Amino acid sequence: MPSFLHRLIAQPPRVVERDCVRLHLDGREIEVLRVRDPRARRIKLSVDERGARLTLPPRASLVAGERFLHEHRDWLALQLSHYRQADSLAPLQRGQPGELPLRGERLPVHWHESRYARIEVEDGIAHLHLPVRAGEPALRRALKDFYEAQARADVGRWLPKYLPSLPRAPRAVRYKTMSSQWGSLAPDGSMALDLALVLGRPSAFEYVLVHELCHLIQANHSPAFWHEVEMRFPGWRQERDYFHQHGRQLKAQLRRLQSVEPLPPS
Repeated sequence: MPSFLHRLIAQPPRVVERDCVRLHLDGREIEVLRVRDPRARRIKLSVDERGARLTLPPRASLVAGERFLHEHRDWLALQLSHYRQADSLAPLQRGQPGELPLRGERLPVHWHESRYARIEVEDGIAHLHLPVRAGEPALRRALKDFYEAQARADVGRWLPKYLPSLPRAPRAVRYKTMSSQWGSLAPDGSMALDLALVLGRPSAFEYVLVHELCHLIQANHSPAFWHEVEMRFPGWRQERDYFHQHGRQLKAQLRRLQSVEPLPPS
């Protein structure tokens, strides 16, 4: 059959269906978004800052989905608790008390008027300097510049001790917001690291750096790759567990900081 005829008579793609299912969890009722996705291959439960999502493949029954949901209720409660902790990080507002997460801690914020926007840390306090007429974009840029500078400082301290055992140095190191990954290494040797790493504990950040550096030796996740990681960072398993427990919270905190509250007029 000619390909154009096959396209004409082919059935239209099935659409994604959505509804909600209610679940009693930790003494309260929550809503879980239930999605029947033609592309799904298995039942999956996920959580992000918007809430819980139950994904069903086309042939899975609703009963099977609800059974899966109840079997994973303890995991769901734990993940939602992490997001509730992230939600406790209030959006920044000029002149109002606030906190900035940095290296596993939360620094109290002090506000100052200044000629240009910048953030400085002194004696465990984050000093936010903003011009009188500065708006949200200025604060967002200051936050991005601050976290990127902190991340570069950390990598600058750690990188020299690993370079001698590598075939080459990374071509470049870039910092950006990543939806699911913590780092990546491009074929040309350029490395990307998630900006949210600097919000968590430093040892976890260092592990991700070592992980990506080892891809300069083994461009895979084979036993040989993990042997390279083990030689350089024996505690990598604990850091991987840390990301399993707190990773979503760190990413949610960064997203919250990147969507700051409108600044009131001065």
